[in-house]
Amino acid sequence: MEFDYLIRVLLAGICGALIGYERKNRMKEAGIRTHFVVAVGASMMMIVSKYGFQDQIGWHNLSLDPSRIAAQVVSGVGFLGAGMIFMQKQTVKGLTTAAGIWATAGMGMAIGSGLYWLGGGVTLIILLAQMVLHGRFNWLASPKTEQVTIRITDEPGSIEQVLQRLKEKNITMLRFHAEGTDKEASDIVLELVVKLPAAMGADSLASIIQDIPAIKSVEVQ
Repeated sequence: MEFDYLIRVLLAGICGALIGYERKNRMKEAGIRTHFVVAVGASMMMIVSKYGFQDQIGWHNLSLDPSRIAAQVVSGVGFLGAGMIFMQKQTVKGLTTAAGIWATAGMGMAIGSGLYWLGGGVTLIILLAQMVLHGRFNWLASPKTEQVTIRITDEPGSIEQVLQRLKEKNITMLRFHAEGTDKEASDIVLELVVKLPAAMGADSLASIIQDIPAIKSVEVQ
C-alpha cells in the first residue's frame, strides 16, 4: 500500500516539474525545483491527512477528520506565493508565479488523494493556459506590460525619436521618467513602463528601438 502512495508522490512531482519547466523557460521567480518540491510536499501531506491515522480508527471515543491536514496546505502554501510577489517601480511582479505555486499544491493534493485524472488534467490545463495567454497562440493572446530602461545620448530630438518609434509599433506608454546622468557622460536615462501588443514579445522590443543612433543601451526587465 505504501508503494502506491510513493507512486502518487512521484507522479505529483513529475506534474509539478512540468509546470515549473514552463515557468523556468519564461525566466520567472520559481522554476522546476520549487514546483517539484511543492507538488511532492502537498501530495505527501494529503496522503498523511487521508491515510496516516488508519491505525487509530479502532480507538474508543476517537473521531478523526481526514481533511484537517489537507486544509492547512491550501492556506499554508500562501507563504511561498507571498515571497514571489514584489513591487518594482509601481509594477507588480510575480502574481502569476505565486498563483501557479498555489495551483501546483492543489494538483499535488489531488494526486495524493488518488484523483489521478484530476491532477493530470489540471497540469495540462495550466500548461495550455500559460501557452495561450503568453502569446503562443496569437488569436487569444493578451497585452503585456514591460519595464524598459534606455540610455540615450543627450542631444536634441533623441527622446522624441524613441517615443515616435514606440508609437509606430502600437506600443502604449504607461509611465515615463527621464533623468540625466553626470555632466561628463551627457546621457539621459529613460525609464518606461509600456504595454506591448498581444503578438509582440519582450525580446522583440529591444530590436525595435536599438537601431536609433542616439541609443546606447536598452534593458528590458
